[in-house]
Amino acid sequence: MTRQLISSGSPFEAQIGYSRAVVQGDWVFVSGTTGFDYATMSISPHVEQQARQCLENIAHALAQAGASMGDVVRVNYILPDGGDFEACWPVLREVFGEVRPAATMISARLLDPRMRIEIEVTALRRG
Repeated sequence: MTRQLISSGSPFEAQIGYSRAVVQGDWVFVSGTTGFDYATMSISPHVEQQARQCLENIAHALAQAGASMGDVVRVNYILPDGGDFEACWPVLREVFGEVRPAATMISARLLDPRMRIEIEVTALRRG
């Protein structure tokens, strides 16, 4: 099985030593992705906007792997303040409302205090 590494161009990948996504067979594993706009290295202070940007970043990585958000089978949400999660629901529902992947929300501190949400997904490419 060929292993494909996908990069977003984020400086964090080289600094920490990871890939935005790894493709192994039909599986796509997308690393925890925050709400940074990697083109400008800026991040919104609003959790909803960060969630939207996370999902855009993830969709881009999945597209590079030949997959889409419709292929997501597992999603993990990590928020420093679990109370922020409900504000993200409308954004998450837009993307995953029909897909309905298995999901977990965890409350944990993130690397940068500006980060209010991090999202990690696993996808299975459909033939």
